Amino acid sequence: MINDPVAAGFTDQGSLTPDNLLAGDYPRATKMVTITGAALAKGTVLGRITASDKYNKSLSAAGDGSQVPKAILAADTDASGGDVLGPVYFTGEFNEDALVLGTAHSLASIRDGLRQIGIFLKKIVPA
Repeated sequence: MINDPVAAGFTDQGSLTPDNLLAGDYPRATKMVTITGAALAKGTVLGRITASDKYNKSLSAAGDGSQVPKAILAADTDASGGDVLGPVYFTGEFNEDALVLGTAHSLASIRDGLRQIGIFLKKIVPA
C-alpha cells in the first residue's frame, strides 16, 4: 500500500524501452496533437494537414499541406481506427537513421526544411 498521497494517484504506465531516435542535447519541445490516417511508428516524420490541423505521415506528393515535414512522432501511435492524440517533437536533435520517411521523401529532401524549424538530423556513429 502506498502512503504517499502524490504517488497514490499514479498508475503503472508500462516500461521504457530505450531506442536510438534521440541524438544530442538540443532542447526538445513536445506536444500532443491529433494524428490521423494510419498506425505510425515512433520516429515517423509528420506533416500538418492545413484544413484540419491534424498530423499524418508526410508524403512528398500530398497536396493538403502534409507534404511539408513539421514534426517527428515521439511514440508508436495507431490512428487506423480514427483520430487519436499522439506525442510529437517540434524541436530537437534526432538520429537520421531512426526516422521513418514517407513516400518520395529522403533525408536530403527534408533536412533543410526541418533545420529551419529547429529539428536537426544527425548521423550517429557507434562508439
